[in-house]
Amino acid sequence: MGNYCKSLTTYLRRTTCAVRVGCHTIGGDNPVVVQTMTNTRTLDTEGSVAQIDAIARAGGRIVRLTTRDEREAANLGPIGEAVRRLHPEVALVADVHFVPAVAAVAATTADKVRINPGNYNDRGGKFEELVELCRKRGVALRIGVNHGSLAKKIFDLWGDTPEGMAASAMEFLERARELDFHNVVVSLKASNVRVMIYAYRLLVKAMNEAGMEYPVHLGVTEAGNHLEGRIKSAVGIGALLADGIGDTVRVSLTEAPENEIPAAQMLADHFTGRPEESFPEVDASLFEPYRFTPRPAATTPLLWSEVARPEDVEVVEAVSHHPVQEWRSKLVGRTFNKPVVLHRRYTTANKELFAIQAAADFGVMFIDSLADGIRIENPHFSQAEIDEIALIILQAARVRISRTEYIACPSCGRTLYDIESTLAAIKARTNHLVGLKIGVMGCIVNGPGEMADADYGYVGGLPDHISLYRGRTLVERNVPQSEAIDRLVELIKADGRWVEPTEGQN
Repeated sequence: MGNYCKSLTTYLRRTTCAVRVGCHTIGGDNPVVVQTMTNTRTLDTEGSVAQIDAIARAGGRIVRLTTRDEREAANLGPIGEAVRRLHPEVALVADVHFVPAVAAVAATTADKVRINPGNYNDRGGKFEELVELCRKRGVALRIGVNHGSLAKKIFDLWGDTPEGMAASAMEFLERARELDFHNVVVSLKASNVRVMIYAYRLLVKAMNEAGMEYPVHLGVTEAGNHLEGRIKSAVGIGALLADGIGDTVRVSLTEAPENEIPAAQMLADHFTGRPEESFPEVDASLFEPYRFTPRPAATTPLLWSEVARPEDVEVVEAVSHHPVQEWRSKLVGRTFNKPVVLHRRYTTANKELFAIQAAADFGVMFIDSLADGIRIENPHFSQAEIDEIALIILQAARVRISRTEYIACPSCGRTLYDIESTLAAIKARTNHLVGLKIGVMGCIVNGPGEMADADYGYVGGLPDHISLYRGRTLVERNVPQSEAIDRLVELIKADGRWVEPTEGQN
């Protein structure tokens, strides 16, 4: 299986070096740090400072800002000065796409600079120049790879795959190490939770083999909103935190940025301060961590409410503080004559917290094909509410599809329309189309590449104008937003994928 984690059955946090970001330290022995991103225009100093104030009041301490051009990069300086007067503990991160010269300016103003390796795809010295600027000021560098935006040479070798994502990150980690620059954090993000988990596992395996201990930033891109967005994020991020991987996290929601902070903190806290427990080791060669392998004679995973007779299934309950390790110890390498139903009890009365905890515990078990059913108990919620959470967990793991999936970006300063209200309107028209995947993206940076798995895409092209995609193929460019949802529905109908909602739907 390689060595992406030290043990399948004992929780051990991955050893990482410490990276300084402003007055915070990521990695080392420090707690997992939560962060978010503004959706204001970065040239709007007053609006950006006000939003960062709201984020800081919610508990956010690292905030990323869109940095599209050199003017925005320079304006991080005035924003930082104003923020430090209100919240000296907040660090600012420049989010740079496409233009290395913008990253170079950002390195003179920000506490950390995030770049996409796909924009540094030659040896022209731009990356080395950026590293020296970061070294001079003590600026951290985040090497942030996104599914759907790999450099051509990586894509040609690996395709748009977890292996390609890990290879892209490793190329630039090696270049940073050659330059003796180690103030580096790395991320590999995707909206497909399976792709995201496999990519991070492959990356950590490669870093371990290369003797690298760089901290890892975790996130699921375009997770959406409400309960679905929180659960989808918790399945992906929780799968890695459960194995001790992850030093900083973002829960990306199509909501106000300050809403992301409590959700991310709930997820981080779920793995903090647990007592040490070990379970019997298993044969790791029987465990496949890097690709999905369906279970023998696989059927649709069961909800507990669908089990006809309890004696027809094998219930495997986790009662410890480390349910993933406990379940693995009981399941890996064993053969059962009945469908295996995982079971765990919760007592929190907070629905958001309950959903995040259950998703972080159960989701990875279905990603890794170790079970056939799910039984969640909580005395504070009805069976219908519990079934809703269970179905969203199974959909995030892509083992049981029961609803429309929305790959919706959280919005940022590049967003060209009101994405939160638009997502609500698109859901109202299409949420009865079970199994359809619709990407709702604020700008061309996030789409079409990062909605790689979507059947249809609704992407901001110009202010208040939308481009519509079928998969990654552009169908209509710059449709007025007032007409765009109708045109999206017409496209789905033209492809024969529309069904009329039944009574009670929509």
